[in-house]
Amino acid sequence: MLRIVAPGRGAVPTATSTCACGRNRSAAGHQHVLALITDHTAHRDLCPLLTEERNAA
Repeated sequence: MLRIVAPGRGAVPTATSTCACGRNRSAAGHQHVLALITDHTAHRDLCPLLTEERNAA
């Protein structure tokens, strides 16, 4: 799950990336949040729990 909070103009955006495999990462600031989004997307393709579910289907 990826949760992004962008409270408005001039505020610092934050994001949290969690997964059932135990992964739990967070970021604050525009560039860090963008990097976490990229990392979260890559994790979805590599996570053993998610790839096992796809392979079983």
